[in-house]
Formats: sequence, C-alpha cells, structure tokens
Amino acid sequence: MNEFFKLKEHNTTVRTEVIAGLTTFVTMAYILVVNPVYLSVAGMDFNAVFMATCISAAIGTLIMGLYAKLPFAQAPGMGLNAFFAYTVVGALGYTWEAALAAVFLSGIFFIILTVTGFRKVIVEAIPNSLKHAIGAGIGLFIAFIGFQNSGIVVNSEATLVTIGDFTEPTVLLAVIGLVITAVLMAKKVRGGLLLGIIATTLIGIPMGVTDTTFNSFSLNIMPTLGKAFTPGFAQLFNMENGLVAMLSSVFVVILSFMLVDMFDTIGTLIGTGAKAGMLDQDGKLPNMEKAMLADAVATSAGALLGTSTVTTYVESAAGVAEGGKTGLTAVTTGVLFLLSIFLAPFALMVPAQATAPALIVVGVLMMTTIKNINFDDFEESLPAFFTLAIMAFTYSISNGIAAGLIFYPITKLATGKTKEIHPLLYFLFIVFVLKLAFLPR
Repeated sequence: MNEFFKLKEHNTTVRTEVIAGLTTFVTMAYILVVNPVYLSVAGMDFNAVFMATCISAAIGTLIMGLYAKLPFAQAPGMGLNAFFAYTVVGALGYTWEAALAAVFLSGIFFIILTVTGFRKVIVEAIPNSLKHAIGAGIGLFIAFIGFQNSGIVVNSEATLVTIGDFTEPTVLLAVIGLVITAVLMAKKVRGGLLLGIIATTLIGIPMGVTDTTFNSFSLNIMPTLGKAFTPGFAQLFNMENGLVAMLSSVFVVILSFMLVDMFDTIGTLIGTGAKAGMLDQDGKLPNMEKAMLADAVATSAGALLGTSTVTTYVESAAGVAEGGKTGLTAVTTGVLFLLSIFLAPFALMVPAQATAPALIVVGVLMMTTIKNINFDDFEESLPAFFTLAIMAFTYSISNGIAAGLIFYPITKLATGKTKEIHPLLYFLFIVFVLKLAFLPR
C-alpha cells in the first residue's frame, strides 16, 4: 500500500489518509438523499436514483484514487442536478431520458477532450493569478455552503441573505459545533474536523437535531438493485425519448452540461490542489489529465446508471485539510459510498448542522491562497477578484472561472500586454461570453 500510493514520499500515513477519506465522505454524504430528491422532481424513481448515486460516486472516486492517485472524491454534482431537473426537464420540456442522454454525451465529449489533451491545455492556459483566485474562491464558496447548511445565513427577500435565528436548536447546534471545531483546529488536534463532526452529531441527539430513529429514510435494497440500471441504461437508448431524440435536438443542453462540469472540475482540482501544496512551480497538478479522465468516465457511467452529471466535489477540501494527499483518501471515500448502499441510515444520521462547521473552517483554510495574488497590480487583481467573488455570490465555480477568464484578456489588452495572454484565452473568452448570453442556466 505504501509503495502503490507512495505514502512516505508524500509524508503521510495510512491512518491520516483513512481519516481524511472518512472526513470527505461525511461532509458530502448529504448527496445520497439530496440527489434523489432533485431528480425525482424530473419523474425519476427515488430509490433507483439513490442506488445510481452510490454506485456512480464510488466508481468515479475509486478511479480517482486508484488511477489518478489523488485525494479527490466524486459524486453527482449539486447545481448540475438542479439544472437537470428544473431547467432541462422542467423549463425546456425534455424528458428525463433525453436529459440523461445529454449527460451521457457530455461525458463522452469529456473523454475525447481529455484523451486528446485539450483539457490539459486549458488548465495550462489559466494564469497563475487566477489559479490562486480559484482556490480562494472555493474557500468563500464552501464557507457559504456551510453557513447556509447551518442556518447561520438564511434567505431574505430584502437583502437576498441575512443572519439566521440563533434561538433555533439547529442553528445553536451548528454554532456549538463551530466553536468545538475551531478549538480543535487551533490546538492542532489530529483529525480535528472529523472529531468536530462526531462531537456535534452526538450533542445534537439530546437537542433533538440528530435523528436516531432512522424514520427519515427507508430503502428496500433488493428491488432497488434491479432498478438501478433500468432508468439509465435501458431508457438512455430509447428511440422516442432518449439518445436519438437528444441527437436530433438542440445541442446547447449538452454543451451546458459539458462546460459547467469541465470548469467545476478544473476549478476544484486546481483550488484544492493549491491548498494541499500539490501544484508544481508552473501551477500544474500532477496526474491532472488522469483526474479529468476519471471525471469524464464517471459522468458517462452515471448517466448509464441513471443519474445526472458526476463531478469532482469541492468538499474534497475537507479531506485535504485533514492531511489527505494520496489516492488512498479517495479509495476510502469510494468504499464508504459502496457501503452506503446497505448502511445509508447510519451515514445519513449526521445532520447538516454537524458538517457545516467543518465546511466553514475549510473555507478559512482555503483562503490562504489569496496571499499569492498581487492586489497592487490592478490588471491581475481585477480578474482574480471577479473569479473569487462571482464564484461565491453566484454559487458556481464555473461562473467564477468564466468571469476571471473574460476580464483577464480585457485588462491585458487595455495595457498592451498581449504577450501575457495565452492564445487559448481568446477562444475561452468567446466561449464564456456566448455561454452567458445564450446557454440556459
């Protein structure tokens, strides 16, 4: 195991990697229920989507760990599942079978772009200042998710967001968990994030927040095993509603899935890799092309199983913050996703208020990359600021990257520094302008 994952070379241990993988899993286990809830709106079977979520997440994460040997986890993406259910099926009127076909095709295109090396070229074309901004932006983004999940930040008609009600047991539990986690991290306790999650979950039992009855989740495993492949594999090639229908229809839906997934994944890999100190002097992540291939394969496999786009999860930063540096972290998370098929009630017993403090603290840790941005240089700082701000304010990694890649060539052209603009950035500028102008959101 040490030789395969090169644990000594990365100055880590089996214990550290396993704890990191467990931490990543716990922070993203919510997707096991949330994804079926979203896709059931599109008319899909809840239990079948649950199975597809578990299996596709395991496939993508295990490929990431065993092939790319990187500590990142994958699962059907939040935002992409909402786009699937509410925009593609709901607003645009496609069947869910056709929507799955679009996801499948986007995954195939991913594989082609990755094998040909085009996605690697895109990563190399992104300026270092924007790569550091992506890391900081993910920090703000993941902290915002934590604040929302905890109830510390809530919706407001007047100001869009406002402070939550601290008299609510759920919010109070999250605050207690945040204090516990902060103290553990300040004292540099090994496994502080995971211990904080466990402690908060236990405290939530007498407070009535942690559900120990398991009444909130019920799943009949054996019938669902048979259903898991039916929605995706059989219906995907349905002549009336599936792949054929999508091929003869509007291409923009496939392009939308592809662009969002591509830049979400690129952003997560770069941002989290920067925080882990995994980027080389040129800002490149080792085995980046293998990581992106894992993402592409998982997306197509997920569509065959019957779920929306599988992508690299920003919550992987929680595992990295716990010291995860190798593929063993991802393998641990992937195995836990497989076990979730049979142990789902236990995995889902951890309330959002227990994982939210970990996400907030990880946000703090991710912000350290901002120190590498030269804010005294306006032509560098403006695109970088737009990257991290838009990422958090629009709840989208790809939107933040789009903003940065649009304004970077603008500021460089304005100052006559055309040599600092990678030729591919002109193409990406046009792509993102067209995406924002014409593609569905």
